[in-house]
Amino acid sequence: MNIDLKNFKIYDISMPISYSMPVYKGREIKRPIISIDSDFKTGSAYETRLEMNLHTGTHLDTPKHMISSGYTLEELELEKVVTGCKVFDLTDVKDKITDKDLMRLDIKEDDFILLKTRNSYEDILETDFIYVDRDGAHYLTKLKIKGVGIDSLGIERGQADHETHISLFNADIMILEGLMLKDIEEGEYLLSAAPIFIPGAEAAPVRAYLMK
Repeated sequence: MNIDLKNFKIYDISMPISYSMPVYKGREIKRPIISIDSDFKTGSAYETRLEMNLHTGTHLDTPKHMISSGYTLEELELEKVVTGCKVFDLTDVKDKITDKDLMRLDIKEDDFILLKTRNSYEDILETDFIYVDRDGAHYLTKLKIKGVGIDSLGIERGQADHETHISLFNADIMILEGLMLKDIEEGEYLLSAAPIFIPGAEAAPVRAYLMK
């Protein structure tokens, strides 16, 4: 079967992986380490090793991340992360995304939404990044959306009870973090955000991209 992609534009919205990349709250333990196992001086092939936290860069969380009885990656239905989506521009938000911010958006049941914020433009990913507060998360659960992605390394910031994560997970809403949305305009796209298949894992890296 031939699929003609000539009329589609593909937008890569994934973070490059390197030691110097932004990591959650700038914690050194979260920095990926890339090393060479074999090169052409030591063997006949070039092979590289990557050691990193599964919540590094662009990644998908599963409920097990915050809920002890939550499911892990092998139970993920790919239809939930390879789907139509809506990108919304919230670059006017100064600190956190609340229910009031989300109420002005055209969000419908079963939508997968991507939230573009100041995180895509300013050097705040390791510090005071924009996030979704608990009231915003509760609002999204009432709408019964499919998933939410954001251009920060965490959908919440400094919430001891992790209420944003837990509210979304309890409603079986997918959480996609670490997106790069600077060059993406508001609108509807096809999203591909399938994670690496690691059975038993609570998260995994994603090569996320949009098609339009």
